[in-house]
Amino acid sequence: MNKAPLATDCLNTWLDYWSHVHVTGIDLGLERVIPVAEKLGVTSPQAKVFTVAGTNGKGSTTTTLAAILKAQGYNVGLYQSPHIYRFNERVKLSGIEVDDQTLVDAFVQVDIARRECDLSLSFFEATTLAAFVIFKDQQCDAWVLEVGLGGRLDVVNVVNPNVAVITNIGLDHTDWLGDTIEKIAFEKAGIIRSNIPVIFGGSQDIPQAILNKAQECNAPLSAVNRDYFYRLTQDGQAWMFASTGCTLKLPLGSLALENISTAVAAILVSGLEIKQEAIEDGIQQAKLAGRFEIRQIKNKTVIFDAGHNPHGVEFLLKQLKNYLNYNKQLTEVVSVFSMLTDKDINSVAQLLKDTVLMWKIAQLTVPRAAEISQLDDALKGQNIEHFESVKLAFKSALDESKNNQLILVCGSFHTLEAVWEYLEECQ
Repeated sequence: MNKAPLATDCLNTWLDYWSHVHVTGIDLGLERVIPVAEKLGVTSPQAKVFTVAGTNGKGSTTTTLAAILKAQGYNVGLYQSPHIYRFNERVKLSGIEVDDQTLVDAFVQVDIARRECDLSLSFFEATTLAAFVIFKDQQCDAWVLEVGLGGRLDVVNVVNPNVAVITNIGLDHTDWLGDTIEKIAFEKAGIIRSNIPVIFGGSQDIPQAILNKAQECNAPLSAVNRDYFYRLTQDGQAWMFASTGCTLKLPLGSLALENISTAVAAILVSGLEIKQEAIEDGIQQAKLAGRFEIRQIKNKTVIFDAGHNPHGVEFLLKQLKNYLNYNKQLTEVVSVFSMLTDKDINSVAQLLKDTVLMWKIAQLTVPRAAEISQLDDALKGQNIEHFESVKLAFKSALDESKNNQLILVCGSFHTLEAVWEYLEECQ
């Protein structure tokens, strides 16, 4: 096995180490992970655990959950992936990213445990277990965990949740999870445990696989538009949440309302004492980079959105339409765009083509990056400019776009990351 770094080595050294310990970057299955997790003592924490799976909306839902819990005064551990700019974004303690040394100390514990078990761990498995070690060591009252891929076989599922949340089901990661909604729903439903409440926040009919798993586990299931409801108030300045137990009038936040409502539903079935004021404050405090994030850069309006599959892009377009309705000076959209090769590039391009006037595209510099030719094929017949890098594509958009044009950076978390790096370099 590889020689481990030291506790005095930097975070990047450890991240590089974890990227080489295991033979593959993605290796679904819990056989190797569970013994290590048990040795670390993280599978059944003395905390309230919210586990969130789904195709889209997990980041917004987990962010809102953590913000509400923090507003109530709980010490909250939030785990999310992937990060956009810094690895530390993945692990937060009551809203604050953990520092490098805290991560390194956790990595030391994980590496000792996996060596004692004589097992290798993938990058994602090792780094996820490190987050759990931090939450345990910091004695967090609540853990809010975002599932990385699927649910049933994802490393996050080594922890037993008190509340299971499934945001929605769409066709994504079909090579890993299956090529039908029901197959994917079966994987997501793997986070459900016996007798714990389950929230389903998807706007589609509840997949049978989720109904079956909830029934098998005797887990009470609450679904949007069946057991709880949300709608904007008539003036559009607030929204109403309604379930059998309560009706709440709540403020709008910066994140998508369907995901905020899913988080509120999860809070209300958790059994925790949460005041309405904490729910209101948490909703308003919840912010998440790259989820329809609007910024003014050099007097240009730029929207960053990490939507990378048809469901996510449909949701992006819905938000974009509303935004343009209220900002009528913006009449055209220029997109800085790139994707990963294993995503449904054709469907994403088809959805966006009637909205985007000009495409500025480049190949990403990461594994699985789609080649320019693949992007070209998907955007055939569109107005396209090629660039050597996403950074140069964004610079061109910023320098050349007119005052009536909005710049949309989308297609992948990695596309956003490249632009953030460019902005950091320019400071």
